Amino acid sequence: MSRTSSSDRRHDVGIALVSLAGLLIEIAYTRIVSFKLFYYFTYLVIGLALLGLGTGGVLLAVSRRLREAPLERVLARSALVGSVATALGYVVVARMPLDTVALWEYTSGAAVLNAGRLGLVCLAVFLPFTAIGVFVSSLLSRRREQVGRLYAADLLGAGLACALAVPLHATIGPPAAVYLAAAVLAGVACLLGDPGAALRRVAGAVGVVVLLLPVLGALPSITTESSKHIGGVDIEHTAWGPVFRVDVGSEVFGRHILYHDGLVGSNIIGFDGDLSALTDFAGDVRSLPFEVLGEAPERELIIGSAGGHEILASRYFGATGIDAVELNPVTTGLLEGRYREYSGNLVADPEVRLVTADGRTYLARSAGEFDLIWFVAPDSYAATNAASSGAFVLSESYLYTVEMLVESLEHLSERGVIVAQFGEFDFDAKPNRTRRYLNTARAALQEIGVQDPGFHLLVARTADAHVELATIVIKRTAFTTEEIERFSQKVLSLEGGTVEYVPGAAAGTCVAATASGSDDTRYPACSGSYMVSAIHDDSPFFWHFTPFSTVAGDVLGDVDALVDPEDAIGERLLLFLLGIALVFAAVFLLLPFVTVRRTWQGLPRKLTSGVYFGSLGLGFMLFEIALIQRLTLLLGYPTYSLTVTLAALLVSTGVGASLSGRLAGRPRLRLETGAALTLLTVVYLLGVGPLTDALLPSPLIVRVMATLVLLAPLGVVLGLFMPLGLRVVALMGAEGPTYVAWAWAVNGFCSVIGSVLTTMLSMTLGFRAVLVLGLVAYVVALTALWRLSAPAAADTVVPG
Repeated sequence: MSRTSSSDRRHDVGIALVSLAGLLIEIAYTRIVSFKLFYYFTYLVIGLALLGLGTGGVLLAVSRRLREAPLERVLARSALVGSVATALGYVVVARMPLDTVALWEYTSGAAVLNAGRLGLVCLAVFLPFTAIGVFVSSLLSRRREQVGRLYAADLLGAGLACALAVPLHATIGPPAAVYLAAAVLAGVACLLGDPGAALRRVAGAVGVVVLLLPVLGALPSITTESSKHIGGVDIEHTAWGPVFRVDVGSEVFGRHILYHDGLVGSNIIGFDGDLSALTDFAGDVRSLPFEVLGEAPERELIIGSAGGHEILASRYFGATGIDAVELNPVTTGLLEGRYREYSGNLVADPEVRLVTADGRTYLARSAGEFDLIWFVAPDSYAATNAASSGAFVLSESYLYTVEMLVESLEHLSERGVIVAQFGEFDFDAKPNRTRRYLNTARAALQEIGVQDPGFHLLVARTADAHVELATIVIKRTAFTTEEIERFSQKVLSLEGGTVEYVPGAAAGTCVAATASGSDDTRYPACSGSYMVSAIHDDSPFFWHFTPFSTVAGDVLGDVDALVDPEDAIGERLLLFLLGIALVFAAVFLLLPFVTVRRTWQGLPRKLTSGVYFGSLGLGFMLFEIALIQRLTLLLGYPTYSLTVTLAALLVSTGVGASLSGRLAGRPRLRLETGAALTLLTVVYLLGVGPLTDALLPSPLIVRVMATLVLLAPLGVVLGLFMPLGLRVVALMGAEGPTYVAWAWAVNGFCSVIGSVLTTMLSMTLGFRAVLVLGLVAYVVALTALWRLSAPAAADTVVPG
């Protein structure tokens, strides 16, 4: 066995393991940051990972010392630095105190302090990927003759990471997964380090330490955003799930509060099995659907059953045949395991079927009809919390779209009703959630042929010490006089109860006008600039009420995030994240070229190449993130959508990149590539919706495989573009490597920006429009490539 072949194998294993570690870190941080801060910060994590990988390549281009150092030493040291940076970076991410609400106190010291802290958290996430970028760039640039095999190994590691991420999070948790990745990087340093060298011994020690820390339970706990509810709470149980982390508080007032990613989400009530003792439900807003029905439902679907509160209410009112669907397996596991006896052994009740599933998918697979479909309020406990309102803004809400309501209406029995409940921050001034859902319900009713949806809607408003709650009841047939009377009497008997709307009554409020479809602009609550129109699967951002144009126009204006969260948090923070991405990308990708500015200034056609590689970076993110968000509906879990989409695009893009060398000589390759991408975009525009509808009833494995098949052609085509451009610029002048680094830098810069910008565009224009914009970006890139490859460029090629 030759020394060369042994070295080659070690390089194959090394790049595969480094790629695996990098993707494990990236996916784990999306969950950690979602818990520590909020869901929408996950897109910043994706951008920072791309930024780090690109920065590694830039550092290699501008550092002669890195380029000339022995390859094995560079690889081993970069892997070791990545391991240490990962382990120490987690400590910074976990323990750094943050208050994102304070960011909007622009002139205060608190705003500056928290902006700086957020910058340090971003730096801690970014640095490990920079080390990984140095490793990958060094190996690919020094072993160009083996680039095909190295690409394959790189993609194998990435694909394996995507497969391992979800089970690792469910078993050891994302923090331990980060340290497992750090240990893998340390192992690579040992693998590639010189035998007997001090670096190898240090790497071995680091690997042992980072593995022992999670085993010994010595990882630092995560300090959450200060506006989250979990701070200071006595927690008796914690588990990470594919949707959110669940923390169970110690028993208070006969119940355990469940915290979902640090926010109050539900509770488990202590129950001894005696339904007759649950008399509190008789005076509770949960009594409304049963009062409307008159007779107890014989078959009921609860979507978002959580800790079982609505299950108990349903059983108290005599409901039978209850399908209780909860998305997070951790929550259902609590009722089936640790808190089984405490909750009165609900899972053993023959009238209750507890199911772990996505509500949309479960409904699509259900046969027969329901007397009651109950959408449990996802935000009612947190409606008066500023930061939680911002957290919901950027989350996809496929449960509250026209398409979901049409599906629900088609599953109702003749007497059946749909009930949805929403907490309102300020019901009098801006009942945005209630009005948006009413508009969505009206659109769904019209979709199934209802002429006057107002006769099919009831709206109640109730209040207690914690929250104002809107209860909306929808029926496929018009409500009868008896049903309206029962509803009205029950609402008025509840504490703080107000009948907001019933058919036939004069519209006296903004909400009533919205429900009836009459002119509502004469009411102050309806005359604002909030967006409350019906939402569809193409842009399912239910809580996005304020246009970005409005926010951008007043982004520096005075704002009290605690008083006005729907104006202050979500959209503003996304603009802030875009600013952070711009600063980081400029500093770490573009600024290093100052050190080689004379060489850089001499590079020909920089503007044209910048347009090409920038369009590729932006276009790829437009496709990738829009598809991650859109395919959440098909796959059911955001984490599944992230990992499956990334795996499909990573592997297939690598295949495309490896094929580009064989296809480079085809005279019409660019035209064929553009035509193929256009065709695929049209297929996605026309086919993703019907395909999702057709496959929703299918098992998860079928939906995963369909997603892989769906995305593979796109990845192959997109993978052709980067090598095509790199081959052109690599031959431009004597400083080909610097030009290649410039190309990577511009591509990385636009990728980082695109990771945030795509979400904003999806919220504003919808996923279909974003896919079209992605196609436009690649058409612009092809045009730039045509100019880049023109004969004038060839004149600059140095012969030989």
